[in-house]
Amino acid sequence: MVFSDGAAKGNPGPSGAGWLIRDPQGQIRSENGKFLGQGTNNEAEYQALTAALEEALSLGAKAVKVHLDSELLVRQINGQYRVKSDRLRKFYQQAQDLLRRFHDYAIIHIPREQNQEADRLANEAIKDHYKT
Repeated sequence: MVFSDGAAKGNPGPSGAGWLIRDPQGQIRSENGKFLGQGTNNEAEYQALTAALEEALSLGAKAVKVHLDSELLVRQINGQYRVKSDRLRKFYQQAQDLLRRFHDYAIIHIPREQNQEADRLANEAIKDHYKT
């Protein structure tokens, strides 16, 4: 299971990505965050997703269930919404390219309350960047 989240302070503003990967038994295999620089919340959401997918592939995952609290991303990735923004289109394409590398995948919308760990990691990445 993959949980990812992006955050932007100011939208656009300083942004970060966070992700958590659990194996089929529920054990945490990876949890990470990354400062992204200036960007929008949706850009951060996509970059968190692509970072999480790259990590899952590096861990040898063949199938993933991705949990996102961004309804926009879930609907765009699942083909229900078009990607209108030129800025988002490149991130969308990166996500689609990564998803094709899995034998099977599911993109699932979850409430924010169920994605608190990934949210925490994204926000910590922003805070940590400004501490140094």
